[in-house]
Amino acid sequence: MPNKKNSDDSGLSEATEKRIDDLPKHARRIFKKAHASAIKEYKDPDKRREGKNVSAEEVAHKVAWSAVKKEYKKKDDEWVKKDD
Repeated sequence: MPNKKNSDDSGLSEATEKRIDDLPKHARRIFKKAHASAIKEYKDPDKRREGKNVSAEEVAHKVAWSAVKKEYKKKDDEWVKKDD
């Protein structure tokens, strides 16, 4: 069964929304903004490193998680803000 898009305007699938539910509110906001930006940036397959072999959605997930991991880390089962 394909992942259905969420009813809000985030453009995230329900499965992705569930995955990021564990993130603190600020980290969720980082994820959503980075994801939306990456979807726009990598819409054209020529802008993706792997071209048509990878969807814009896959690239956006990688970009979004990378953005979150710049400021947060997983400690045990919880996401916490990194110490500067």
